[in-house]
Amino acid sequence: MTATADNFLRQLRDGVTTTSADETRALAARLAPALPPDQTLALHGNLGVGKTTFVQGLARGLGIDAAITSPTFNIFTIHRGGARTLVHLDAYRLENDRQIESLMLEDFLASPWCLAVEWPEKIAAWLPADTWHITLAIESAGRHHVRLAPE
Repeated sequence: MTATADNFLRQLRDGVTTTSADETRALAARLAPALPPDQTLALHGNLGVGKTTFVQGLARGLGIDAAITSPTFNIFTIHRGGARTLVHLDAYRLENDRQIESLMLEDFLASPWCLAVEWPEKIAAWLPADTWHITLAIESAGRHHVRLAPE
């Protein structure tokens, strides 16, 4: 990892405030090339904090030119076409870890991949140990806070 990427990850661990959806997307786009291969991201935060907006930025940073929307009713969507496959999972409607097994998600994780999970607490026991946990929160009107959990 380059010194610039390492510096950026350090800033993200301290927490970064964004003031628009475009800034949140740009932050995620900047994170994308710093991700290790085959990485799971757990996106924590309440409804409306910008989790899907963050995934839109990840897609842009991975070179994926697709409309990214919340996969709430489909549970997950697969986006190919960039540096790696992006799988966007919305676990909100899952009731337990066993339900994720029936989705056969592993069959769609063609290396290199990034799995971005919204509502990860619903499937916490299923998440790999090396999952990166990112918390998104609203600080005040128009100000969002994004933080990568320290390792």
